[in-house]
Amino acid sequence: MHTITTIIALLIVLGVVVFIHELGHFLAARWAGVRVDAFSIGFGPAIVKWTDKRGTVWKIACLPLGGYVSIYGQEDMFNRKKYNDLPKAKKVGHYLAAPAWKQFIIIGAGVFMNFMLAWGIYSSIFMFKPRNVQLPVVAQVIQESVAFKAGVKSGDVIVKIDNKKITNWGELVIAKELAANHPARVVIARGDELVNVELTPAPRWGLVADGSKTEFRKKGFFGAIYAGARETYYQSKTLLVVLKQIVTGDRSTKQLGSFITIAQVSGKALATGFFALLSIIALLSVNLGVINLLPLPVLDGGYLLILIIEAITRRKLGGRGMEIVIICGWVFLAFVFALTMWNDLARVFGL
Repeated sequence: MHTITTIIALLIVLGVVVFIHELGHFLAARWAGVRVDAFSIGFGPAIVKWTDKRGTVWKIACLPLGGYVSIYGQEDMFNRKKYNDLPKAKKVGHYLAAPAWKQFIIIGAGVFMNFMLAWGIYSSIFMFKPRNVQLPVVAQVIQESVAFKAGVKSGDVIVKIDNKKITNWGELVIAKELAANHPARVVIARGDELVNVELTPAPRWGLVADGSKTEFRKKGFFGAIYAGARETYYQSKTLLVVLKQIVTGDRSTKQLGSFITIAQVSGKALATGFFALLSIIALLSVNLGVINLLPLPVLDGGYLLILIIEAITRRKLGGRGMEIVIICGWVFLAFVFALTMWNDLARVFGL
């Protein structure tokens, strides 16, 4: 039963996030007058397939670990000669027939929809689900820890970290992650007095939360909209910091996970409840949006960067050099996929 729950949760989470991402590309292409040949959830042979009135083939495929939108002529973006040699009738609805700014919107729309999905989900959670929030009150300071040496005391309330207001312990944890490579400037409320301390980077600051200091919170409409936007921003920034730390070697690549990790986390969330599952969908949507914005070949961010370079230089990029760059991009993604799969298999089987 646990395995079935995990599989169902994975299909729900990936299905929603991928569908919304690809829907962004689809809607933008339709708006720009570019033909969409296919919209597929999953890869491989189709389980269900139908064709709409405008000729787009909609598919649900047998390997539901992703998806794609097939936009007419997008594969020719680095081969304009092929496009120029087409007869006039076949240029209608072609990707390269759209001006560069519309191409930019088509490519960026998937990421935009992912962030909008996350924002909407987080806002809804803040609006409709009262949360028992752990307040940022310190119950204990570990001896000889960073916080102990900085003068933090039991009973202190963390007010700000690096000029960011802290209203609960979760925000404190995120702020600590964001300050992993620099001393954190912390403002503490101690009675009626505000005290400024500096906490140096460390695996742990040595703060223990006061479990008795909690309160239920539910936000109004505008407060929830703002909190949802802030949560989306914080989660995006946290992922970027983590990726930077992995690149610089400050964090192990063993922390990267594949769809196996997504499945396990999603399964636990589904078993916990509806709002927990929504939170995982929002988090994965943020992650997909951020990763797709990275300026790497074959990712949306790479294609956006190419369009920006073309706009600045007024030259179209193409030829054998771009083909090699794209191939290298696919090789890199294959390497990352293999690495994350190995991490998960090693964790699951204790290798």
